[in-house]
Amino acid sequence: MTVFVYPPADDEPWPTLGPEVCEWIQASLCHGPGDLLGRPAVLTDEHKAWIYRMYEVYPEMTERRQHQVIVRERHPQAGRRRFQRCALSLRKGSAKTEFAAWIAAAELHPDSPVRCHGWKTSRGVRMPVGGPVTDPYIPMISYTEEQTEELAYGALRRILQESPVGRDFDIGLERIMRLRGDGKAEAVSGSPNARDGARTTFQHADETHRFTIEHLKRAWTVMRANMAKRPMADPWALETTTAPEPGAGSVAEDTMEYAQQLANARRPSTLFFFHRQASDGHDLETAAGLRAAVLEASGPYVAQWTDVERICEAFREPDADRAYLERVWLNRPVQAAGVAFDVERWRELVRPGYVVPEGAAITLGFDGSRFDDCTALVATEVESGHQWPLGIWTPTEGTIPVEQVDQAVADAFARYHVVRAYCDPPKWESWIATWAGRYGEKRVIEWWTNRRKPMAYAIRSFVTALAAGELSHDGNRTLEEHIANARKLYTPLTDEQGQPLWILRKDRADSPRKIDGAMAAVLSWVARTDAISAGASPGGPWLVAAV
Repeated sequence: MTVFVYPPADDEPWPTLGPEVCEWIQASLCHGPGDLLGRPAVLTDEHKAWIYRMYEVYPEMTERRQHQVIVRERHPQAGRRRFQRCALSLRKGSAKTEFAAWIAAAELHPDSPVRCHGWKTSRGVRMPVGGPVTDPYIPMISYTEEQTEELAYGALRRILQESPVGRDFDIGLERIMRLRGDGKAEAVSGSPNARDGARTTFQHADETHRFTIEHLKRAWTVMRANMAKRPMADPWALETTTAPEPGAGSVAEDTMEYAQQLANARRPSTLFFFHRQASDGHDLETAAGLRAAVLEASGPYVAQWTDVERICEAFREPDADRAYLERVWLNRPVQAAGVAFDVERWRELVRPGYVVPEGAAITLGFDGSRFDDCTALVATEVESGHQWPLGIWTPTEGTIPVEQVDQAVADAFARYHVVRAYCDPPKWESWIATWAGRYGEKRVIEWWTNRRKPMAYAIRSFVTALAAGELSHDGNRTLEEHIANARKLYTPLTDEQGQPLWILRKDRADSPRKIDGAMAAVLSWVARTDAISAGASPGGPWLVAAV
């Protein structure tokens, strides 16, 4: 089984409020929406293990050596939470939303044992004693403002309505308040401004693999920052998610990457991260291999109620999106089938620290907008195939800063030997004409990206170079986002082998996820390959005639 946990369990367990929290949940709450609605909550051993880790606290006493003598003294953070952030990454259907709702209910209740209020001795060991949070505020955010029972706030509302402790709350559609009036949980929108200023004690983000749009990501960033306003309340945040799609730029992807960085560096952290997926050794083309993969991704407890055959049948459907199914049912971070470029491969080709020397022969790719989309200018060194953006501009006050774009073009021609610049003309016709007049029409060339067949072949050349490792880049995050955002749009055309040709598109027409940098990178690359195919070779004399 492939399980990634950070930090791993310590040889000597930390003090934890976990046993008290688990006992309270099972005595006070019920199951949420679904077949077990209203039945007393039952925590599996795995649930308990997560809660034990999430509620670890610093020990009452610490030891240090002073002049060959062991000195015991009170720990400066005695009883404080070890983790400020926790994240669970589990396959679809793992009841992670219900689990998060149980945690939120415990954090909200006026008599629950969720913070250290003191210490006791049990069998010779000093253990923390739990107590409630004073005046808790618990915002719960999801990818949609419709707080259905499928989302954590909706599950929390229904659980409290059915549970014995429900009588302690005033339960509404969008907020749940203690009857004594000193605390509440509420469903929140994805507006960053709406969350600024909140005095959070606990918060939850549901299905963070869907948090790809900037306003949702910004809202979660603001919410996490708010936790610093209640230091005495020892606030913390919980994320629950299915495996993220690589390159989508989601909150879940960022959290997973951060956990991996911490693990690689073996750094202590205030993040607890748990991820389980099916390992890579399964042959998904066989019934036995697919079944084993589903069971492994489920874990020992979820597997007990999983309809494995129905999940496997979904993989066998003729129109199955296998990449999607692999991500949600096997919890593997895989790209959607419609993604244009392999973002994992792109990341492997970063060439950190490489600086293209001044005077080097380069090509440029330009894809422009004036109002809605970005404008991008990407360079490629002809000799090495190294790419880097000279600028990616977003509209400010409704329009692109054209003077900055013109200056970037001028700087490129001044610093390097620009062999060719392929420029997509729409909305920039006059500027492209200006550049052609300034630098030569054999160097600045209109290259219309709406020509489907030439565009499809240009993209294919870029994809081939990416797979073969013929190009490198500087790791610019904005360019990576644009590469990741690009999707395939199949055309009626086929290549010489009868394979369908495709061009680039956004995930939807009104999507805020831009792809202009990817388009400019493709143009810059095809400008390089055209220059080479025209008779020049890397490191040799450069032909500048248009083809």
